[in-house]
Amino acid sequence: MGPIHLKNSTQPAPVSASVSGGTQSPLLPGRISLVDQVAQWAEQRIAERVFQPGMRMPSVRELSLQRGVSRFTVVEAYERLVARGLLLARPGSGFYVREQAPRRERRAAAPVRSKVIDVGWLARNMLSGIAPERSPGFGSLPASMCGGEMIRLGLRATSAFPLAQLSRGAQAQGYLPLREQLVRKLAEIEVAATPAHVLTTTGCTQSFSLIAEHFLKPGDVVLTGDPAWSAQLGALAMGGVRVVGVPYDAHGPDLKAMAALAAQHKPRMLVINSVLHNPTGTVLSLASAYQILRIAEQHDMLIVEDDVYADFVPDNQAAPRLASLDQLQRVIYLSSFSKMLAPSMRVGYIAANPQFIEDLMLHKLLGSWATPELVERVVLHALTEGSYRRHCQRVRARLDALREPAYQRFEALGFQLLGRPSAGFLGWFDAGVDTNQLAAAGLEAGYLFAPGALFSPTQAPGTLLRINITTSDDASMLKWLMKTLEQLRAPAQ
Repeated sequence: MGPIHLKNSTQPAPVSASVSGGTQSPLLPGRISLVDQVAQWAEQRIAERVFQPGMRMPSVRELSLQRGVSRFTVVEAYERLVARGLLLARPGSGFYVREQAPRRERRAAAPVRSKVIDVGWLARNMLSGIAPERSPGFGSLPASMCGGEMIRLGLRATSAFPLAQLSRGAQAQGYLPLREQLVRKLAEIEVAATPAHVLTTTGCTQSFSLIAEHFLKPGDVVLTGDPAWSAQLGALAMGGVRVVGVPYDAHGPDLKAMAALAAQHKPRMLVINSVLHNPTGTVLSLASAYQILRIAEQHDMLIVEDDVYADFVPDNQAAPRLASLDQLQRVIYLSSFSKMLAPSMRVGYIAANPQFIEDLMLHKLLGSWATPELVERVVLHALTEGSYRRHCQRVRARLDALREPAYQRFEALGFQLLGRPSAGFLGWFDAGVDTNQLAAAGLEAGYLFAPGALFSPTQAPGTLLRINITTSDDASMLKWLMKTLEQLRAPAQ
């Protein structure tokens, strides 16, 4: 699966409502032949990166059924794309998207940069208007589980403040009363801090971008999970940083591999979810956390601890944080409220030693000036009125009821669950088919899936898939998925 350059990532084309296996009228009216119509359709999908380099195109039989044309028409269309250098024919296997050779430009050689991770595909399509109930790859809670009532009450309370307060300039480090409340929240996970240790942001994505911009330079090595969250992989790759993946299993990162990779590559930084890792759902044990800190100290690595799912952990579940063991000496801690409150409530924060905070605040000032104080006040209202804690408890209870039935639904389809998370809303499955192809077919049918390649530092295609248990019980989606899996598992025609 090849790289996509984010500067070319425009809004995706409208998703077709057709369902795999059905028939439909020709795509383009007029005098264009059916062969040209199918060829143009396939070429457009290749250009949009729905079908990416190395992926197998839909089989001749499958596409003829989907498009309501003869197999001869599909073969002729595919052959034309082979002649244009877009497809590669492999006898007995099918047609594949050809890797495109890089263009040679007459200019001075530029420094070697890492491949840009294809984060745009998932990010754009999560915002493309596909309904959450048709989106097993969705990365957030559906609206019905978010804190809309808390947001409404917070906005009402904030509107009662004097106009002079609402009209003043926001504080670059963040609204002080909110930072004071965040210090109390950090104390709940045994991190000793003051407001000087805290910088508010517009979520963990901005937090991580500020950290990467300040601490990393092109050519630096960063250890991440393999798999890991694609937005972080994309931010690193865009900065020319070399990303090295640490393998994960059902229990978390392979610590022997981490130690060996740290010794080999001398990384500047380790990026890790210690709690409810995205996408595997694993939680570090206390022993593992201590070992990670020892590896970081031995090789002088900074640690960025992304704790965006902190509030999904039950109060009675042991979940050690690296920041609590290290007390913000080597560890930079990130968290956010957008996962639990609502995706639109872009309020997160960084906790680190005060000198780091001063440096990161300068980058924030130059890039975005400040986090909007209005949304900071809304979050503060939810935290101080007690409604946020009750909301977290309700959400965790609903997830507990949904989790096992969701796991069993996908296991009944032949998926293998890798680990069995006891909290959160994500599941990491082996689907037994090429999930790049599954995601491409799903997008054509109006469904959003999150293939495992998007969570890999190498973007290697494979059979892994992230599933959101709150958006994966739609009957029509499950029916489509069952039929499509049968087609993908069948021998190529």
